[in-house]
Amino acid sequence: MERTDISALKTSSGFTLHFRMDFQVFTILMIFLACVEQSLASCVVDSFTVKQDFDPQRYAGKWYALQKKDPEGLFLQDNISAEYTVGDDGAMVASSRGRVTLFGFWVVCADMAAQYSVPDPGTPGKMFMNYQGLASYLSSGGDNYWIIDTDYDNYAITYACRTQKEDGSCEDGYALVFSRNPRGLPPAIQRVVRQKQEEICMAGQFQPVLQSGAC
Repeated sequence: MERTDISALKTSSGFTLHFRMDFQVFTILMIFLACVEQSLASCVVDSFTVKQDFDPQRYAGKWYALQKKDPEGLFLQDNISAEYTVGDDGAMVASSRGRVTLFGFWVVCADMAAQYSVPDPGTPGKMFMNYQGLASYLSSGGDNYWIIDTDYDNYAITYACRTQKEDGSCEDGYALVFSRNPRGLPPAIQRVVRQKQEEICMAGQFQPVLQSGAC
């Protein structure tokens, strides 16, 4: 009877097992890299979608901030509300209010004013906002003001990116979740809001905004 070379079998089996393990590791690594690449691509600011055919007339009126993701530096902290109006020329303006802490201890209600322009009429949901603090201790400047989504009657999500990284993702940005009702949003709309927060790569970064009527 022909003898079987056991050492040869072990070597062959070990090679097969080693090859299979290497292939599995390679496959997992490639899937991981693909997911990372897709995640980075989806976080490119210019790839974010905004409200299609945004209608400023329907957006006008009073909104209350329920959640916010702050930018770097001073920002309104709570009791934030904004009143939007549209002029005869179709341009939108806003007056907003909220509490802010100055010098680490002085809490005051601050007033802001803003004017909005639309750089590309084909994308009315992407606006540029010029804002002014109506007191000497508040800053003035300009930011993008994108309406990520709204149903006009219940909720709105706005977004601004002040600076971008080299890969196109946002370095310093902020966002607000608005509601027509200061008491909150129904569960079905909260789910929509969470989905939109993920789409702008800010899931888990929002904090609730107190609406106590202080301002």
